[in-house]
Amino acid sequence: MANKLAITLRRSMIGRPERERVTLRTLGLTKREQTVVKPDNASIRGMVNQVVHLVDVKEVSE
Repeated sequence: MANKLAITLRRSMIGRPERERVTLRTLGLTKREQTVVKPDNASIRGMVNQVVHLVDVKEVSE
């Protein structure tokens, strides 16, 4: 099982509802094509599920 998630913002935040923009900012994503590495836990997975149509997620083992 992976212990980290690499989350990449693939689509722009322009025109998206405020709730989705806040979720992306909370994940640390501010620019398109930006990648952040976060721990694989339930709270991060829940945030990713809210914006799954805007991001790509890969499991990373470190």
